[in-house]
This record gives sequence, C-alpha cells and structure tokens, in this order.
Amino acid sequence: MNYNPILIVSGEPNSIFLEIFFKVLKKNIILSPLILITSSKLLKMQMRKLKFKKKIKLLDPLLLDEYKLDNKSINLINVEYNPDKAFEKISTKSNKFIEGSFELAFKIIKKYKLFKIIHGPISKKSFLNQKLLGLNEHFSKKFNARNTCMLIYNKKLSVCPITTHLPIKLVTNRISKKIINDKVSLISNFYIQNFGLKPKIAILGLNPHCESIHKYNEDEKIIKPTTKNLKKKYNVSGPYAADTIFLKENRKKINVVVGMYHDQVLTPLKTLYEYDAINITLGLPFIRISPDHGPNEKMLGMNKSNPTSLLRSIQFLDQN
Repeated sequence: MNYNPILIVSGEPNSIFLEIFFKVLKKNIILSPLILITSSKLLKMQMRKLKFKKKIKLLDPLLLDEYKLDNKSINLINVEYNPDKAFEKISTKSNKFIEGSFELAFKIIKKYKLFKIIHGPISKKSFLNQKLLGLNEHFSKKFNARNTCMLIYNKKLSVCPITTHLPIKLVTNRISKKIINDKVSLISNFYIQNFGLKPKIAILGLNPHCESIHKYNEDEKIIKPTTKNLKKKYNVSGPYAADTIFLKENRKKINVVVGMYHDQVLTPLKTLYEYDAINITLGLPFIRISPDHGPNEKMLGMNKSNPTSLLRSIQFLDQN
C-alpha cells in the first residue's frame, strides 16, 4: 500500500457519528485517505436525511492494495446492517453490526500493517452490557494488553484517570503503586515518540488537599511515595490538590494531569476545552482514537452536533 490511510469504524449506528463525519468532509482539509467501515444502507439513508451529497466508492477489503484513494469520494467498506429508518433508538440490535465492523477493521490492520484507527461513539451500556468498564478495557481484553491507559488529549493539556468508568466507592481499591507507575510510563513514552517531548506530568492526590482523617490514607501510603519514586526517571511533580491544579498559572507548567478517578480530571478538562479533546488508548498494538463524547441520542437527525472532537481525532492521525 503506497499511502497511509486512516481507518474509521462508524460505531453505534444510531448516533451522531455520520453527521459529524459529513461535517468534517465538508471542510476538505484532511490529506490522508479516509476509509469508512459502516453499512452502505445506513450511510445512504443518513446522507438523504441530513441532505449531504458525495460520491461513494465501494471497496473490497481484500484488494485495498489495488486502489488509488483520496477523499473526493467516501471510501466505503460495507458491513451488513438493515435499519428500518435512518435513525432509531439505541438497542442491542446493533451489537452484531458493531462487533462485525471491529472484527473487519482488525483483520485489515493485521493484513495491511495499518496502525491508525478511529471509531465513532458507542453506547457502553448497550454494547458492553455491564461486562466491562468501558471501551478501553474492551480493546485491552481483545488484544491481551495488560498495561493500557486512557489519555484524553488536547495539545495544550491532556489528562489521564488512573481508574476509568468505575463507581466512586470502588476507586480506592483500584489505586496502586504499579498502576500509577505503568500509566506514567505509557504517557511519557507516547509524548516522546509522537512529539519528541519529555512531558511534564502532574500527579493528583485522591482526597481533598491530599489529606485524610482516616487511619488508612491513600495519599500518604500510595500516591506520595510513588510520585517521589517516579521523579527519579520521569518529569513528574506532585501530588497536587485537584482543586487548584487546573488554574491558569498552573496549567502553563504542565502537559498532562494524572488523576485518580474519571471526573476528577475529565470534568475540568471538558469545562476548559469542551469538544476540543480526543480519547486515545495507549498500550495497544495500534493507535486507537475516538471522539471524546458519546452517541448523543437526543440530537439524532437534528444536524446540530459539534464535529470538533472528530476533526481533532482525524487531524491527529493525519499529522502523525
């Protein structure tokens, strides 16, 4: 293959993904050929509904080497799916389609040695059926990757939660020296490999002001000694109190904030940058990226969704 395409799996068919994908295509600024894996029927139905016009080039996944691709057309690999309407309610009906799309994508990655994949939003509740915490864990299990990391990336400031989609009451049991060490190592290597930069990583405490009146204090027993040890090898500082680390003057001094739980770091990041962030799984055999938002079922068919996160996802792979 004499070009480096970006593979895109549409994900949940009843989502805003194709709408924001059309909006990205309209900008006409992506250099790498985009290959979309989705249902031909679904694509055409949503194009009509959203009044988007573009030629479709149907591809045979076994013959990708033979195509000369650009983005003048939608380069489509079809996966069978038969919706009754352009937009339906999210249900387990689409699970087979989503799983089939991913399986096909993984075969293409292996066959053509591609290392770039983006997928659209997926309903964790419907697709994972409460068997796994999230899609990072789904892909980790799929590829037997024991050390992975969910990085919410923005070029000004990124964040990583040590625990992901976990109930608060279970967070303390999942925090360990090893997990913190592993995630800092992945983040540092990612920045060095992609940007030639040894990142400045700020580690947060768990409790307010990194203090606790309880006999067992995670900040004292785990986070502080781990941070101290990490400083010997990485550009790490902390632990910091979560209520001040995101202040403007503090943000200027760091590249990544590593927090102990999901909302501790994602809430301030999304408040600061809204849709200008992307979700990257580190530690897989390839770079997996998704827009940093869900299917947004309430906005289906309204053509009002913000495409920024998908645009940033594609631009990241287009430029790296």
